[in-house]
Amino acid sequence: MKIAYLTTYDARSLAGSNEWSGLGYYISQSLISQGLDLEYFGPLEEKLILRIMQKCKRRYYSFFHNTHYEKDSDLQTLNNFAHQISQTLSVTKAEIVFSATIRPIVYLDCSQPIVFWADATGAGLINFYPQYNNLCQESLESWHMMEKQALEKCKLAIYASDWAAQTAIEYYGADPNKVKVVPFGANIDASPTFDDVKYLIEARPSNQCQLLFMGVDWYRKGGDVALKVAEGLNNVGLDTVLTVVGCEPIVEGAVPSFVKPLGFISKSTATGKKRINQLIAESHFLILPSKAECYGVVFCEANALGVPCLSTNVGGVPTIIHNGVNGQLFERDAEINEYRDYITRLFDNYLDYQSLALSSFNEYQSRLNWSVAGKTVKDLLKAIF
Repeated sequence: MKIAYLTTYDARSLAGSNEWSGLGYYISQSLISQGLDLEYFGPLEEKLILRIMQKCKRRYYSFFHNTHYEKDSDLQTLNNFAHQISQTLSVTKAEIVFSATIRPIVYLDCSQPIVFWADATGAGLINFYPQYNNLCQESLESWHMMEKQALEKCKLAIYASDWAAQTAIEYYGADPNKVKVVPFGANIDASPTFDDVKYLIEARPSNQCQLLFMGVDWYRKGGDVALKVAEGLNNVGLDTVLTVVGCEPIVEGAVPSFVKPLGFISKSTATGKKRINQLIAESHFLILPSKAECYGVVFCEANALGVPCLSTNVGGVPTIIHNGVNGQLFERDAEINEYRDYITRLFDNYLDYQSLALSSFNEYQSRLNWSVAGKTVKDLLKAIF
């Protein structure tokens, strides 16, 4: 089965697909590993004149209307993307068009069936993520139009979470028969073995709690909550360290002694990737009490090393984290003592923690890896071909 694989960037390598957390690269590799033949379409050119027009619109809406113009829903750019793809599609032997997100296919007309894989819809993102608040009317109308058009045009709409799939059905009236949920996998190079993970779990101390916070946005990812949780645990006598990766803690006064800020560590280098894996492996929990989250591949990566996750019941996170199986979800307005009591109970009965950690690894092995995701998508493609 030959597939035209569409991305706006270069998805042939991880270095070329920095957009969307490298997912465009990992999606392509998951399909290739299943024996599918991919023809890459990307990077697509963004014309200079269109970039200038976007900049002018951003300034106009900001100055005159105090609103935000969103470039990702710029219709002229999407039309140009479709034109570029059509020129090559006309001579390709591809049997299916597969797009990572909807942007390349909104205006695409072709004879091949169209499939996309995304982590959210416009309806899910608008007024959920801070950068998508206060959009101008043009951006709002354009975004809803492009979502609806992509859903009508496609043969199959794959989403990473139940939340995203439901917004497609409920807000845009998508045909439930062509909307499918396939979770993304962990972005890791090699899967650890059961013995590897068992060793890591047993090496974690039972008299000190290691919490890991990973995110570039301190507030959206819930860094303020994670810090209070760590403080609460120390206050009740459980020695706790909060390691912060990706950003600097935002606190009043000095950073508390129990917080270990490491700043941004790039996964694009072998050294950075090894360091992040080490930090995850040594932690008891990944704690990301996010205020907004479409998915969260980092949860899958934590589970891959037998690390349970603590997060919030928002967006696509409940598709990944199942309470008591590979972590625990809390409501956005949960009291700090709810987190604290959950953790202390597991430390008081440490065999329960170790059992949860092993169960987390099982969730990675059974459903949160790219091999499972790729096979599931391959089966869906065969069913429509």
